Amino acid sequence: MSTQTLNKVEEALEEIRPFLISDGGNIKLLSIENNIVKVQLEGACSGCSVNQMTLKNGVEATIKKHAPEIEEVINVA
Repeated sequence: MSTQTLNKVEEALEEIRPFLISDGGNIKLLSIENNIVKVQLEGACSGCSVNQMTLKNGVEATIKKHAPEIEEVINVA
């Protein structure tokens, strides 16, 4: 993983984070391996019934917009 990719993913997470925090949650970057981003949804987001939709439609889409080389974002519970 390049530093440039890491910076782009961090930038994407900073864009997303205020929305998650406003709903009582947050997100933590765990790792980036082979263009797969591993995150951990925290707080209210971890038990939310629509967290997979948020992960794919919100988090993954935003990360791919900033870092098109990323193939997938997965939540590690």
